[in-house]
Amino acid sequence: MFNTNQQNNLQLIARILLSSIFLVSLLGKITGFEGTIQYMSAKGIPLPSLLIWGAIAAELAGALALLTGYKMKEAGLLLALYLVPTSLIFHNFWAMEGQQFQMQLISFMKNVSIIGGLLLLTSTQSNQHKSTTEQQ
Repeated sequence: MFNTNQQNNLQLIARILLSSIFLVSLLGKITGFEGTIQYMSAKGIPLPSLLIWGAIAAELAGALALLTGYKMKEAGLLLALYLVPTSLIFHNFWAMEGQQFQMQLISFMKNVSIIGGLLLLTSTQSNQHKSTTEQQ
């Protein structure tokens, strides 16, 4: 359906779109560092002053790998795994009522969808680094 060049372009767009949420989240953690630590603490995260650095590292490394395509599959899997506990801890819609229930359900389902996109990207064949003869 699509030639190799079109596939590569579509994959690049997908990688940019998927990485954007991690870059925005990373920026929020850095610019609102103390507030993020307080939020993590309120959610029962132990050692939030230490674990925030793990979150920052995961989001930065994962987003950059998606953007550049370097170790993209590993980064996609890492970010998908990162989103599982993140979604369960920070978007626990089942413990909410009213408008908070709806907002957290949407955020939870957004993360589930992102996990799906990351797993799809992780499972697709990358044509970017193949030689011309291999692509034919």
